Amino acid sequence: MPELEIRPDQSIELLKALHILTRDGKMNQDSRRKLKQVYHLLQFIEPLLKQLAEDGHALSLVDHGAGKSYLGFMLYDLFFKQRNDDSHIYSIETRPELVDRAKTLAKNLAFDRMSFLQLSVAESITSTALPETVDIVTALHACDTATDDAISFALKKKARYIVLVPCCQAELAGVLRKLKSQSLARDALTEIWRHPIHTREFGSHITNVLRCLQLEAHGYQVNVTELVGWEHSMKNELIIATYKDLPRQRGSQRLQKVLLDLGLEEMSSRYWLPA
Repeated sequence: MPELEIRPDQSIELLKALHILTRDGKMNQDSRRKLKQVYHLLQFIEPLLKQLAEDGHALSLVDHGAGKSYLGFMLYDLFFKQRNDDSHIYSIETRPELVDRAKTLAKNLAFDRMSFLQLSVAESITSTALPETVDIVTALHACDTATDDAISFALKKKARYIVLVPCCQAELAGVLRKLKSQSLARDALTEIWRHPIHTREFGSHITNVLRCLQLEAHGYQVNVTELVGWEHSMKNELIIATYKDLPRQRGSQRLQKVLLDLGLEEMSSRYWLPA
């Protein structure tokens, strides 16, 4: 791997522990792909951290569905470990073996301002192990409704930034499928999701549209872009929400109208709005 692809201040020990580098410091094609994806995502997150750092207070980041905590470890190594304050990263993961492995690695690397919690995203909303407010919430490929739970977590924790890469959104497609026969009789536009593959893809798309409208209804500015090229992942939609205390009425009205027009009123509780 060309040396310029590894940043000068990166921990080689960490890259080896994450199997991005081999024991002799080399890299295979799969590892190069993983590192490229992480770097690409860091290009979006690091400016947010730098913006927060200008306020001079300790930073808090919560990563949902952390898996092996690639993102958390890389962010700590490249940004958090240089800070002489109480800035902290919380990684949320349900699989105990991954949580234990991450705890061991953090201890070996003296990354002492990282916490690894064995919780579901929904459980984390009420967990006392997490602070009452956080600066950034990330959820990368948190499957199906876990992304919605991450949004609820971020809203309740008054996160200033939310970074999402949604994955495997099946819940809304199931509702569309259930209502398909009566929908087809009502409106020709329902041909958009008549075929099963279109039901799945349209359901996934509408799910993300509703998520964006929900965030806007809570005062966030929302940007949607592509995370990586199609050659890496078919699930590459990146949603970045920045709290700006914007007017909420339009997002709220449009969300309710989309649910009504598509016959999805039963999904209203999923995309809850400000009181």
